[in-house]
Amino acid sequence: MSLSLHIPDMTCGHCIQAITAAIRGVAPAATVRADVASHTVEIDGAADRAAIVAAVGRAGYAAQSA
Repeated sequence: MSLSLHIPDMTCGHCIQAITAAIRGVAPAATVRADVASHTVEIDGAADRAAIVAAVGRAGYAAQSA
């Protein structure tokens, strides 16, 4: 399953690390690609969209469908 999220507050490498760690906490095998310029994260292998969005939220970032 592939998922694309828009994360407006993702502005730096630290943000990417925190978001990636949050995603991998619920989908350990997922491939995560982040683009700071467009504020998007592409996730391949994510099992559950709601769990991913909730994990990103717990990390302090609001995620929306891209």
